[in-house]
Amino acid sequence: MEIITYQEQYKQQIIDLILHIQNDEAGICLSLEEQPDLLDIPTYYEKDGGAFWLAVEDGAVIGTLALMNMGNGNGVLKKGFVSKPFRKAGILTSLYQTLLAYAEKNQIRQLLFDSPSVATDCHRFFERAGYRRIDKSQQPFDYVYPDRDSYLYLLKR
Repeated sequence: MEIITYQEQYKQQIIDLILHIQNDEAGICLSLEEQPDLLDIPTYYEKDGGAFWLAVEDGAVIGTLALMNMGNGNGVLKKGFVSKPFRKAGILTSLYQTLLAYAEKNQIRQLLFDSPSVATDCHRFFERAGYRRIDKSQQPFDYVYPDRDSYLYLLKR
């Protein structure tokens, strides 16, 4: 398994993985149309100093994690997904460590993410990493997301 930055050749695999986990596994019912970032990852993530990472094994995308740079030392974690057979293999940890190193290098000190309430494994992972759940009114900067009974989490570094 290797962690790489976004490459266009994996675009459809990324879309398929994320939509499958969101809709078939979690029952969130998010359409591709509600996630235009998936159709133009360079513009939504890389253009403003963020990044989109992939975990790839034998040519297959098995995990994703992205960072949107919101400016002023703020970032938003997005699209943290790992294929079910690989969830206990440390893939999310590897992706997250890559993200943290990038955030440190780019002086992004405050990280926010939203997560559907049904994603309890995700919540546990980030709580163990030091994130605290906050109310929407405590959001430290403007960020709009498709709210599916979502929780917000914040890490100040």
